[in-house]
Order: sequence, then C-alpha cells, then structure tokens
Amino acid sequence: MDKRKAKRMLGRIAAAVSGCVLLPAVVLSAASGIFRSPAYLEPWQKDYYRQFQDVRVQAAAHGLLAANGHNMQPWFIRTDAGDAGSFYLYADSSRQTPEVDPMARQLMVTQGAFLEYVRVAGTALGYTVDIGLFPHGAYDEGRLEESMVRKAVAKVTLRKAAVSPSPLYAFLFQPDTNRGPYRPAPLTDQETKALQSLGTDKLAVEVFRNKDDLGRLGGNVMQAAKAEAGVPRVMEESEQIFRANEFAKNRYRYGFSVEGQGTTGIMKHVIQGVVTLFPSMNRGQAASDRFVQSTQAAVDHTPAYALIRSRDNSRESQILSGMLYSRLVLQAHSLGLAVQPLSQALEEYPEMANIYAAIHRDYAPQGGTLQMLVRIGQPVKEAPLSMRRDIRELFSEAP
Repeated sequence: MDKRKAKRMLGRIAAAVSGCVLLPAVVLSAASGIFRSPAYLEPWQKDYYRQFQDVRVQAAAHGLLAANGHNMQPWFIRTDAGDAGSFYLYADSSRQTPEVDPMARQLMVTQGAFLEYVRVAGTALGYTVDIGLFPHGAYDEGRLEESMVRKAVAKVTLRKAAVSPSPLYAFLFQPDTNRGPYRPAPLTDQETKALQSLGTDKLAVEVFRNKDDLGRLGGNVMQAAKAEAGVPRVMEESEQIFRANEFAKNRYRYGFSVEGQGTTGIMKHVIQGVVTLFPSMNRGQAASDRFVQSTQAAVDHTPAYALIRSRDNSRESQILSGMLYSRLVLQAHSLGLAVQPLSQALEEYPEMANIYAAIHRDYAPQGGTLQMLVRIGQPVKEAPLSMRRDIRELFSEAP
C-alpha cells in the first residue's frame, strides 16, 4: 500500500471514530433544541420595557423579574380604562403550588416581591409609586381561591414626578437566585449591618454567620430537604413544572430548568438532551437524590444565613415580607453578594411540621413567623437567568 492510500485510509478511520464520538452530542443537542432562540430570556433585556407605551406595562415588565416561588410567576393584572395611571395586582391561584404551599403563604410573599420591583422601577422611570394593599377588602379565608379571583392584592398608582434614579435599579436585571457555591469569606460587619438595617418596625432581617448558627440552620435546611425529598406528591409537583429543553422553555416560560443548578454552555444542552431522551433520569428517586445532593452542596458552601421574621402571619405581613425580601436581594447584589432561598423548613405541609416547629422555637422564641430563610455570600460564578413570561400575558387585556 502506497503512502497516499495509507493516509486516505487513516483519514477515513479517524473520521469514523470521530463520528461515533460526535453522534451522541449531535443527537443530544438536537433534542435539547440548541438552535432555538431563547424567547424566554427576552424580558431580562434592559430595554425590553421600552417597546411598550403604557407606563403600567413598563413598570410591570420590571416586576416580572422578581423572585417568585417555584418560578411560577403567579401574577395577574387588571386595568381600569378610566384610570390610565393605575393597575390592580391579583394573585393567580391557578399558578399556586398547593403541595408545598397549602396555606398560600409563599404565594403572598411572591406578590410582595413583584410590588417592590415595580416600586424601584417606577421611581427610576420618573413616577411616584403608591401601593395600597387589599383595595377590595381582605380575603375570605374559607373561600380563598374565589377571593383571589375577586379581590386584588394591591392597587398600584403611578404619578408623574421628577426622575429619581434608584441605586438599586441596575440590580433588577440580575438573577435573584444563585444556587452555586459561595466563597468561604464571612460577611463583614458593614455588609451585615447594611442587610439588617432593611428591617422595619413590623419585620426583622437577621443575619447569622457564627459557627453555631451556621451548623444549626444548615442542619434545619438538610433535615427539611431530606423530608421533602421523601414526599412523592411534593416531588411530583416539582417534576410537573420542569422544562427539559428549549422547546418546552419557550412554550411555557415558567417553572424549573437545568439552569437552576447553575449549568450553562454546551453542558446545559447535553443534560437537557439526556433528560429529554430519558425522562426517568429526572423523576422519582433520581430527582429526590439530586435535590438532597444539591442542597448539601449549597449548605457546605454557605458563609451566612438570613431570616426574615414578621410579628404575625397575616396576609399583609406576608406581602410586606415579600417586598422586604426583594430589597434584601437588591441590597445584597449591590454589595457583590448573592442569595438563595432555602425555605423548605418554613413550609407548612404535615410532613414538615416538626422541622417548622423546631426552627421557630430556635429563631422566633418570642413569637412571630419566619417568612424567609436564605443563604448569602460571595458567589464563585454568576448565576444564569431563569425563564420569564411575556409581560402581556399578565394583563387581562392590553392597556
């Protein structure tokens, strides 16, 4: 065999081997939808709101970026044709997650998170923002879902004023949650003071960074994660809103995805392809094990925790806690810190009752309700952006 024939043969062998290696990646990438444009990320663009003329839609487009339970984005907005400066925010009960949130407490916290983002954005856009809670009266707790349809959480009124840029505005466009590892550097006294000073006469922010509290709170977090992982109906609720690939993310634009664990780049598409082709890898015991493992990794890389505690557990306090949580997120970002909610220990379904009682006994001994538990620290890397719906979907009719 001459050298040219040998070279051609070696080339064909190399190509065949290469094809065997690349074929799975090609198949996985196709299943992932690698060439699909991520429309679900458009709301994160800083000029997204500019395409809308109505200031109510502009403000709400910022609220859409706020933290929310299970990324369900459970917000619904109604407008009044006779009042061009106001809108009414409703809790969308059809987007509730009843297994982990049977009392709809997290749903109310989520409403508050939205309202605070609207307030920060409205001020930066040159408006005063008045927020009146429950303008139609309190919910009938005995007919809660019906009340949510009939009664607004808040009336938001925007009045033209001088532009007053908020130092926190730029941080609206950062992902609210970072589930990755945090650096071991402890929070400084100045950082701790800046976060705790966000508290009000009705709500407290407490930051814990000593070894005993880190161990105790980390223990609460892990107990709760293991308990939740062992409740099939709760895990199934999360599985039902998992979006395995780009096709599903563009179609639904809410819920969970692989980015939630910080996976990006080509590895994101590899994992999405695998989960798309083999759905069982993200269900049942496999999903439970992965949830516990990821929680343990988070706990192992946490230099501080923060708790938001309210005097009572009224619907108003829940909403105000959500507003405070948004301020906490934005303030943390302004300090170069990241946060991640780890609030399973605060959930109110039966299997969590003992853990809920224990953490309240330790951290709310004088009474009150712990509304949020989060980890805080300097992130090792930036978190990817999560799915967001088209803001027009939130409005009952386009203003």
